[in-house]
Amino acid sequence: MTLTVKYFGMLTEATHCSEEQVPFTSGAIFDLISMLIEKYPSLKGYDFQVAQENKLVALETDLSGGEIALLPPFAGG
Repeated sequence: MTLTVKYFGMLTEATHCSEEQVPFTSGAIFDLISMLIEKYPSLKGYDFQVAQENKLVALETDLSGGEIALLPPFAGG
């Protein structure tokens, strides 16, 4: 499967891209994040949440394809 991974805020700076297509066979969100940290070691130093198809998910959640977003901490106001 091919996933669309979107990066926001400071994560865009860490990866030098805002969006990319990532080939991925199967697994959990954790497996994808591990692969992305291997590709972009600077991601390891950031806290972020993960959304799958516009819903925040835990790292143990199975990947279902589609869109994944890496979201840095944000404050409302």
